[in-house]
Formats: sequence, structure tokens, C-alpha cells
Amino acid sequence: MKESPQRLSEERNKTSSKMHFLITTGGTREYIDPVRFISNASSGRMGYALAGAAQKAGHRVTLISASDLQPPVGVEFVGVDSAAEMFKAVKNFFGKCDCLIMAAAVADYSPVRPAKSKIKSSGKPLTIKLKPTADILKWAGEHKKKDQIVVGFALEDKKLRERAERKLKEKNLDMIIANAPAAIDAEKSTVAIKIQKGGWTKMENAGKTTIAKRVISLIESIHT
Repeated sequence: MKESPQRLSEERNKTSSKMHFLITTGGTREYIDPVRFISNASSGRMGYALAGAAQKAGHRVTLISASDLQPPVGVEFVGVDSAAEMFKAVKNFFGKCDCLIMAAAVADYSPVRPAKSKIKSSGKPLTIKLKPTADILKWAGEHKKKDQIVVGFALEDKKLRERAERKLKEKNLDMIIANAPAAIDAEKSTVAIKIQKGGWTKMENAGKTTIAKRVISLIESIHT
């Protein structure tokens, strides 16, 4: 049976609407020596929820994770530890994706010279010199193509929306998701979402799966 032109057109539009999401998640580990590292309390669950929501919506997903959680079935998984490893992975996949969501809690600093062997306890104060890590989100905002979407998160304890909106503009993002420290490893949280040229959308006491579905839906609405 021959397909009608209208049906073929609908199928083409349906296929073209599917996106490739690149999602980062988890708290990076910046090693001081082979057994100790600097990290944070991020569980990575928000990023995994986003990956699951995008995958269930029929999109292709590449998940770059510094978390030990089990990735959703059908998602391309890339495991990393440090901020440098995450940056390398993002660079590798960024040019092939339609949307980057930086849900990872990337360390702002890493040791200048990690010790090659375990640092022995001496009972004396220990000074560790740190250097800034690369700003992956800023890099993505500077290098995105016209048809790419870059989404960031802002975790702030003061002036939440003000600081998040500044980050949205300064890093050339298309969307920002703002939340407070109470959201870390919490089952439910309150977030505020802003698209570059739109107002704020607030979700109160919502589960990560619910938030993830809303975020993916908003991204779909601005994808061209």
C-alpha cells in the first residue's frame, strides 16, 4: 500500500523532532592523592531523571556521569571522575548534540599537583594548593551553534533568581534551572526555570521525575 504524501510528511516531521540530548550529572572527584579527593554532596539523581525523561520521550541520550548510579536502559553512558575528564567528554560529544544539559555539580577547583602516593599523616597542618577548573558551561555557551540549546543549573543560597538570571545571560544559555542547597540529594525540591526570553516558571515541592519531564517538555518547545 502506497503512503500518502501527507502521511509521509507527518512521519518526516515526527522523525526530525527527535533530538540528541547530552546530559552531564554527578559531583566530580578531584583527587588529592590516589585515595582522597575533593567532591560535593550531589547524588546525580537529577541528571539521571532528565536522561530517563528524554529517553522516554523518544530522544537519543548520551549521559556523561560522575555518579555511581545505574544509567537508564537505552541511554549511551560515559563514566568520568574529574572535571577535566568531564570537559573532555563534553567536547567530544557537543558538536553532535541538539541540547546540552549541564546538571553535573562540577568542582570549581582541583589540586595543582596531586600526590602520586598516599599522603601520610604527620600530625601537622597540611596545605593543598588549588587551581580553577575549566568552566564547561561557559565554553558550551561560547561554542554552541545557532540551532543548539544549552541548559544550566544554578544552586544559590542567596538572591536565587537574580544570580541565576545573571548566569543565564553571562554564559549565553538558553535555559536556567535555579534551586537552593536544600535540593541536594532531596526526594522533592522547589525549582525556578527560566527560558532566555521568557518569564520564570516555579515548581514547588516536586519530585525529580516531575521536574525532569517539565524541563524536557520546555526544551522541546524551544527546539527548532
